[in-house]
Amino acid sequence: MKYRWLVVAFALLAASAFAVSVQVGPWWTISTVEIGPVGSHSPFGGNGSLTWAGGSARWERFGIATWAGSLIAMLVLIVVAGGVAARRVPRLAAQTALVAIATAGLAAAGFIAARPDNDMPFAVARGIYVFVAAVVVGLGVVARVLLARPRAA
Repeated sequence: MKYRWLVVAFALLAASAFAVSVQVGPWWTISTVEIGPVGSHSPFGGNGSLTWAGGSARWERFGIATWAGSLIAMLVLIVVAGGVAARRVPRLAAQTALVAIATAGLAAAGFIAARPDNDMPFAVARGIYVFVAAVVVGLGVVARVLLARPRAA
């Protein structure tokens, strides 16, 4: 595969972005409170759940599904990077990564769409942007691997 180290670097970049977007990056902020897929964080109250924001149980489930899907996509993209680094064309891992990225993306779309529509001033934060970048880069890696010609034996 031509440019294999570039593919490895982008696969690891996408994997890191998936992890950062759901573990560290807040998706919304309300004043000083950060809200992410698995909960919220306040500088005074510490970590908490999402129930205080007035969201439904479906919204919380979409958040957990986004978190889980992103971590699975991260794991599979690391496997893809390892396969490419080993001079293989990891088609099965790339197909699995495609399914994981699509699942995480659909869960994230549900999480964003189900956000509570109340009078709280939700402001979009960096986590959503990092997640979108992870999806785009991850899909590029998957496309590059799946479109690669197999090595001659």
